[in-house]
Amino acid sequence: MNTAPYAERRARLLAQLEPGSVAVLATSPEVARNADSDYPYRHDSAFYYLTGFTEPEAVLVLVAARGAQAAQAILFCREKNPEREIWDGLRYGPEAAREAFGFDAAFPVDALDAHMAALLADVPALYCKLARDERLDAQLRRWLDSVRRQGRSGIQAPSALRDVTPLLDEMRVVKDAFEQAVMLRAGEISGAAHVRAMRAARPGVFEYELEAELLYEFRRNGAQFPAYTPIVASGANSCILHYNSNDRRIADGELVLIDAGCELDGYASDITRTFPVNGRFSAPQRSLYELVLAAQQAAFDAVQPGRTFHSVHEAAVRVLAQGMLDVGLLKRDQHGSVDDVIASKAYLPFYMHGTSHWLGMDVHDAGAYRLPTGAEAPGQEKPSRPLREGMVLTIEPGIYVRPAEGVPEQFWNIGIRIEDDVIVAPGGHALLTGSAPKTVAEIEALMKGAA
Repeated sequence: MNTAPYAERRARLLAQLEPGSVAVLATSPEVARNADSDYPYRHDSAFYYLTGFTEPEAVLVLVAARGAQAAQAILFCREKNPEREIWDGLRYGPEAAREAFGFDAAFPVDALDAHMAALLADVPALYCKLARDERLDAQLRRWLDSVRRQGRSGIQAPSALRDVTPLLDEMRVVKDAFEQAVMLRAGEISGAAHVRAMRAARPGVFEYELEAELLYEFRRNGAQFPAYTPIVASGANSCILHYNSNDRRIADGELVLIDAGCELDGYASDITRTFPVNGRFSAPQRSLYELVLAAQQAAFDAVQPGRTFHSVHEAAVRVLAQGMLDVGLLKRDQHGSVDDVIASKAYLPFYMHGTSHWLGMDVHDAGAYRLPTGAEAPGQEKPSRPLREGMVLTIEPGIYVRPAEGVPEQFWNIGIRIEDDVIVAPGGHALLTGSAPKTVAEIEALMKGAA
């Protein structure tokens, strides 16, 4: 395993801590599903970002350098236990974990309380993920109380308790080459899964049958999990943004909206494709589909270093608003020009979500979308964040038409979303999910060949 990226991240975080201070991060706990079974285990993203370590019951302690005292990265993890390993699988144990993952020291997690009283003595500040983990919060209180009880001996507890989350979130916004390579592979796997689902589609299949094709392709290619519960929405279900029952039989002539991506080695992909279950777009479906595709291209064009995050959404909204006027979803005599539609937000009944979000270890990844300048008046919106090379975001415009008075009936129950993942690159963007076809011609040719 290449542990260099994790060690480099720990060093970057340590350099931002107050000299001599301590940071503590715990991984996620195991969660019971029912009487004798747990949910599939998934580590905490921030913990994994700094360690690469995927076992439960683990805690990372970082001690910042001060004077002649060098910085330290210490792991607390489960001890080797041959009997439990027969039932549950390999445990590294502290010594093997220290060597394999490049820590300065490692100890049994059961010894954490005993070590923390010494590690927190006479340090200026304690960093942790404040109010995120009730169990760790309770441990922190015990550790601080233990140090305070030594006050008569001249030992002082940390005078400041600080949230490490903003520092880590900011680090995670820009992806390094190691992360980008993993995310590219995740995008390729997810693209292949969407192709498989298109090839398996035909009138009369159930939504869950297409979901099964996705999950098979994810796992067949080494992805450990779906990055989120797949959405396989047909007919009117395609107008439900977070639909995931996936239990309806798909009728001839309907569209299928699939929003699904895999998680590979801790990193998510996020793709949406919309296609006709019979392989042929009707005229109303095609007109709305090509509108959404044009909006996505406008958003792609806005992804450039120095442009703002919000400008991506603005570009998509302008195309969608104009298209809604052109096809008659919005009436010109009621809503006016495209500028009027945007100003009044008359497009919201048909497009009610944002065009992008950060993507990384989490599907909606860490990082601020707006940054304070210090000059905002009370209640004033902070400025949108400028894009930088290495940021990864989704581009996902859509249009959703529910039956309503004044809405042309030919468009009722058509929901379309087209979503891809991009890296901000010099002069523009690099596409991570290009393996999934999305033009009308590409989709119809693929599905005709599968028939």
